[in-house]
Amino acid sequence: MKRGKKYKESAALYDRMQQYEVNEALELVKKTAKASFDETVEIHVKLGVDSRHADQQVRGAVVLPHGTGKTVRVLVFAKGEKAAAAEAAGADYVGGDELADKIKNENWMEFDVAIATPDMMGVVGKIGRILGPKGLMPNPKAGTVTMDVERAVVDSKAGKIEYRLDKANIVHCSIGKVSFETPKLEENFRTLLDALVKAKPAAAKGKYLRSVVVASTMGPGVKVNAQKILD
Repeated sequence: MKRGKKYKESAALYDRMQQYEVNEALELVKKTAKASFDETVEIHVKLGVDSRHADQQVRGAVVLPHGTGKTVRVLVFAKGEKAAAAEAAGADYVGGDELADKIKNENWMEFDVAIATPDMMGVVGKIGRILGPKGLMPNPKAGTVTMDVERAVVDSKAGKIEYRLDKANIVHCSIGKVSFETPKLEENFRTLLDALVKAKPAAAKGKYLRSVVVASTMGPGVKVNAQKILD
């Protein structure tokens, strides 16, 4: 892969083979972020599980103490009192069939999180093939299929993120912005890692945290000493 000049300059600022302490790694991510915009800080965690097996799935959600630095647009599928509650909690869009039809017929995707009450899953199921591949399908494990829509909306707005394995058994998440102070990024980092460790499947064998890498949107990856995280 051909790399740009800024990327190469950033990569020269650290040892790509070394595993750094969490705060050191995050400082390097901030230092190597050269883009003209406030880059997102990402974490990529390879786990010692096999996502092909149902009993080794790792999926859930966690509220980052300092949020993600991103304005989150929340859509809620609800009716009656729950729809009113969602609106009062600050949901950007609330509705039912009309929203599903808009997504299906107009390819409308102006939202970042979709929440639904259980009784609305019949409506949501009609657009599952659209929402699923984009990671937007409401799910009980992520707390996005719930009767407590108020709490779900507030948490989403406050910085709740969903984590799940990809086909390579890696979890990819955003934990803030380069403009965040390092201690806040570190607290978000540790909150997510704690959630992943607690979500370890009983069927998982051997080393669980295989590798942990942090990076900015346009910057190089910095390896984190995963064993020190567990100590």
